[in-house]
Amino acid sequence: MDNGVVDRSSSSRRIAVVGAGIAGLAAAHRLVELDPRANVTLFERAGRLGGVLHTVHEAGFQVEQSADNFITTVPFGLELCRRLGLTEQLVQTNPAYRRTYVVRRGRLHTLPDGFLMMAPTRLWPLALTPILSPMGKLRAALEYFIPPRRDEGDESMAGFVRRRLGREAFDRLVEPLVSAVYAADLERLSVDATLSRFRDMEREHGSLIRAMRRQMAQRRRAHRGHSRETSESGARYSMFVTLRDGLSSLVDALAARLPAGSIRLETPVERLAPGMEGGWTLSLPGGSETFDAVILATPSYVAGELVGPVDGELGRSLSSIEHSGTAIVSVGFESRQIAQPIHGMGAVVPAVERSPILAVSFSSHKYVHRAPEGKQVFRVFVGGARAPEMAELSDGELVPIVLKELKSLLGISGEPIYVNVAHWPRTMPQYHVGHLDAVTRIRSLVATHPGLELAGNAYQGVGLPDCIHSGEQAAERVLAQ
Repeated sequence: MDNGVVDRSSSSRRIAVVGAGIAGLAAAHRLVELDPRANVTLFERAGRLGGVLHTVHEAGFQVEQSADNFITTVPFGLELCRRLGLTEQLVQTNPAYRRTYVVRRGRLHTLPDGFLMMAPTRLWPLALTPILSPMGKLRAALEYFIPPRRDEGDESMAGFVRRRLGREAFDRLVEPLVSAVYAADLERLSVDATLSRFRDMEREHGSLIRAMRRQMAQRRRAHRGHSRETSESGARYSMFVTLRDGLSSLVDALAARLPAGSIRLETPVERLAPGMEGGWTLSLPGGSETFDAVILATPSYVAGELVGPVDGELGRSLSSIEHSGTAIVSVGFESRQIAQPIHGMGAVVPAVERSPILAVSFSSHKYVHRAPEGKQVFRVFVGGARAPEMAELSDGELVPIVLKELKSLLGISGEPIYVNVAHWPRTMPQYHVGHLDAVTRIRSLVATHPGLELAGNAYQGVGLPDCIHSGEQAAERVLAQ
């Protein structure tokens, strides 16, 4: 390996990207996209690319082992697919099943139509739902009259929602919906760092209900004369897409755009240090190499370990971002084994149900190509901050627990014809109250180290488009130096 210093007279800058998840891949791709002369090397300790993104094709099923689609209102995923020539592969969710279920006392109930994460766009469906008691409905409706909080400081999700909508709406509606996205403890989860638009609604309109009603009125005026889209609730499913051949095809397309020999699998970076004459030296299993710049696209705690010897405060700040873990149990059945009629794309389970599962995605209802005709596949999520120990259970311990719960919920008879388990320990960063301030401190510390950048899901969003944007922004900052 090259143990020399950076050649400043060279026309091509040597840039290392550490971590080949979607953020690292997006960073490496953006580097060569913007500067074809850049000499980019992508290091990954595992034996494959993509991090948690991984599509399995088995027994006729297509199973995503982590994220299974991405939102298009955050444009970065869609834009990247266009630049990679993947537009023809984009598939929308099945319009026949655009609804969400919430579990109450072990039974599925449809989420009130128009209830978007924590705010109702329509009051009548909320008034009719069996998910809330009469008193719970009345307290939620009183949100219209609750004065806004004047304190501009950050607030926990639990505190915000209980203050606006009441305890029951929080426990039965908001907590399961938000937990399914962030796998977080909502007593600690930051509103400003996750769903800040709802704080903005409160500030600007004084009420979430008032804000949503005004937004809906504006949309009706804008779309007057056009046919109305199929009624939706929960996530805005018409705005979610996936790739027909699986999200691994995004990983493959990014890798195909990188120069030959630029990807080094099974090559962990053991240490990071300033180069003797500028740049950064990476200690690797077979020696060391020096680069003009380094993008750390690893989990923040791994980045903290690498930069800690160089900058203790930065290392501690990065390591202080907590992470939860999840496991996803995917199971396939013959359709005839399932007694419960399913007319939605998934179900969320409130913590007050004391169920071992967080949520269930009806994967082959969501995207019909994911199971052979006459068969269905479900993805069951466990763990998170609610039950972290479950993410660490062995397959032999975990699968029976999940199957027992799923069979009871959906009236399933017999055994699954397919099982796949994915374990993702310490992969979901926890955006606790004060997270935005912590990230600001981290950014300011990184700025004191020229040629060092960070990317990944620990800083500015956990969704696939956010991770892509994080990687691309890191690449652009490096090239701007």
